[in-house]
Parts: sequence; structure tokens; C-alpha cells
Amino acid sequence: MNTVRRYIARDIYYSTAFVFLSFLALFAFFDLINELGELGKGNYRLPHILLYVLLNVPGHVYELAPIAVLIGTLYSLSQLASNSEFTVMRVSGLSSMRAALMLARIGIVFVVLTMVFGELVTPYAEKAAQQLRLSALSSSLAQDLRTGLWVKDDTRFVNVREVLPDATIKNIKVYDFDSEFRLLSISEAARGDYQADNVWRLSAVVRTRFDDETVSLEKLPEMMWTSVLTPDMLSVLIVQPERMSAWNLYQYTRHLDHNKQKTERFEIALWKKLIYPFVALVMMALALPFAYLHTRSGGVGVKIFLGIMLGVLFHMLNSLFSHLGLLQNWAPLTSAILPSMLFLSAALVMMWWVERR
Repeated sequence: MNTVRRYIARDIYYSTAFVFLSFLALFAFFDLINELGELGKGNYRLPHILLYVLLNVPGHVYELAPIAVLIGTLYSLSQLASNSEFTVMRVSGLSSMRAALMLARIGIVFVVLTMVFGELVTPYAEKAAQQLRLSALSSSLAQDLRTGLWVKDDTRFVNVREVLPDATIKNIKVYDFDSEFRLLSISEAARGDYQADNVWRLSAVVRTRFDDETVSLEKLPEMMWTSVLTPDMLSVLIVQPERMSAWNLYQYTRHLDHNKQKTERFEIALWKKLIYPFVALVMMALALPFAYLHTRSGGVGVKIFLGIMLGVLFHMLNSLFSHLGLLQNWAPLTSAILPSMLFLSAALVMMWWVERR
């Protein structure tokens, strides 16, 4: 059976790689078309756009992994069935259980690759892409320095030491100068929350004013502050929860919990991050029953179309249950695992049905 497993594995790997390349080329084209509308703004030139699109590829690899594995496996098994090769394998002693275990061993490669892209590649590529785009579009946005984020806002210089994933800023210093760049005041705030129209609400503000001969100190519980700084600009340091690494999600969830803030969204994202790589195995299980259907029950093209529809349905349900979990206060693990369990149940039911035929 090792020979059979290697033969099927090679066919599945080739088919899945081809599907990946096709999807990635399509999504990269869509990204390119979307970014061309920003061409010429600031210093945003074609090389920046091409590099930005390239840096988005790892995120697409991570997101498309279940669909690509489903379609690649489905195509490979359907081809084996149409050529009667799978029938010969069954006659030679390949039971349904052994076929499922064989696919599980083959699918471990996809599980590992999804983990690598999700944990090591995508978060850093996403951050680099946002840095590249925003630094090219906005000349007032400084690079990510060890002392925090520096922004020039007319005659003011703003230093933000910490940016949280929900666009909250912490430990802010605002250096206000006159037209001749003489220091007028230094305002320090513990926290800043974005309101609307470039307005921030700063909390626990300490302002030091420098007049001609005197220095005065003022303490304010809150202060409204208008600035060029926006959450979009801050996204240079922010990766969406769905694209953060599991470790960063865990650390940030602990931070929220320690400060008695809501953690549900990030807990769901964390559980989804842990479960998502194993969705490839669920998709391979879902493709297995199609190998037991003869060509007259549906051509290879029809089966591939069904695979695409199932993959799209999974992504829709995966997103839907995340939002339902937040609205209905479901346990984070339940919201994250329910779509996978539904598809695994569907695979078992389909397998039972084709076995009974």
C-alpha cells in the first residue's frame, strides 16, 4: 500500500499546486487592479504596487489552503475514478477506512504548510505590505522606530509608543511648535481613542506649556485632539486578528483580560488560528466520497465545480459563525470549530451513503 499511497500523494500534490497557482494568479491580478487606483498618489509608484501585491500572496495562500486542497484532492480522486484506477485499488484491498487514513497521512503536509504560513509568514508579510503602502502614500508617516511611531502633523511632532490591534494608542507625546519651530508645549497622554473626522479623545493628559519666561503644568482627565493621525495610518503597525500569529493573539487576549476588556473576538480568532490548519484534513475527507462515484454520476468538471462551491460555502460559514458567536455569546471554541464539524459530519454522511449504494 505504500506504493499506492505515494502514487496518490504525488497526484494530489501536483493537482493542489496547480490549483494554488491558478488561484494566486487570479487574486494577485485582482489586488493589482485594486491598487492601480492609488497609482501616483504620494510616492506610490508601480514598483511599490507590485511589491505590495507580492507581499499579499502569503495571506492568500493561508486563506485559500482549504479550497485548494479540496479541489486538488477532488480532481485527483475523480481522475482516478474515471480511469477505473480507484476501482482497481478497492479490489486490491483498499477499504474506505484505509483510504481515509491514507489521505490523512498525505494531508499532514498541507497542515504543516498552513501552520508555517499562518504563524511565520503571513503576519510579517502583512505588516510589511502595510508599511510599504502607507509610507509611500503618506510622506508624514515615519518608519517603525525603536522609540515608537513618529508622525509630523503640521507644526507638531507626535510620538506613539504603543498601538493596539483595535487602533487604540497608548503613551502619546505631542510636541507643539510655533511657525519658527520654537517649542510651545509638550502634552503627554496615557491613552487615545479615535472618535471621528481625525479627532481623538486623549485620557490622563499632562500638558507642559513654555511661555517666554514661565513654565506651567496642566493636568486634564480628558482632552479632544485633532490630528492627521488616523487608524488607517496606524494600521502600519497592526495586523488584522485573523492574520495575527496565534502567539500574538494569545498575548493580546491576556492583555485585554488583565485590563477587564472584552476578549471574545480575539479568543475566537485564536481558536480559529489553531483549528484552521486541520481544515485541510476535513476537506480531503469531504473529497473522498467523490472517488466512489463513477463518471456517469457526474463528470470531473461537475465535481470540481461542486468543490469550488463547497469551498466558498465553508468560507462563508466560517465568517458567519464568528459573527454569530459574538452576537449570541457562544463559547469561542464553539464558534471556531462548528463550521469544520459541520463539514466533517457532511463527509461522514456522504461516505456512509456511497458505501450503501
